[in-house]
Amino acid sequence: MPAPDATGPDAALPLRARLHHIRADALDGDTAQTGGMRRFAAISGGTVGSEKLWMGQTHVAPATASSDHHHGESETAIHVVSGHPEFVFLDHSSGEPVEVRLRTGPGDYIFVPPYVPHREENPDPAHEAVVVIARSTQEAIVVNLPSLHAEPPTAP
Repeated sequence: MPAPDATGPDAALPLRARLHHIRADALDGDTAQTGGMRRFAAISGGTVGSEKLWMGQTHVAPATASSDHHHGESETAIHVVSGHPEFVFLDHSSGEPVEVRLRTGPGDYIFVPPYVPHREENPDPAHEAVVVIARSTQEAIVVNLPSLHAEPPTAP
């Protein structure tokens, strides 16, 4: 017997009074986007009434790089599902900014602190990279930047 979902017998219950089953083919593509990648919401204020987190998937096409961006006040956790995406940011710890490239594979995790400019790249010429993302805010905050060197606002 399939699990109840938004059309099942519990559909009349308020959003925050029941569990939600979001099927893989029902992810919502109407979310904040960055050039070079496509985000799909699974868990959000709009889809299930969440108040403190957002979760979904990001697909990065073969031989593609996203635009430089940050996620505002959101902490972002990333789990690599498939492919070998690379995450690029500037390390300022030595005084001069140094570009760092984190090369990942399936099963790896990445943590992106609030306001840290970065980009995702998929160097594979034939296969897309897919990651699952969880954010500490209800919606996917995306602030596109002209470069990694752009100065984002500082965290409060």
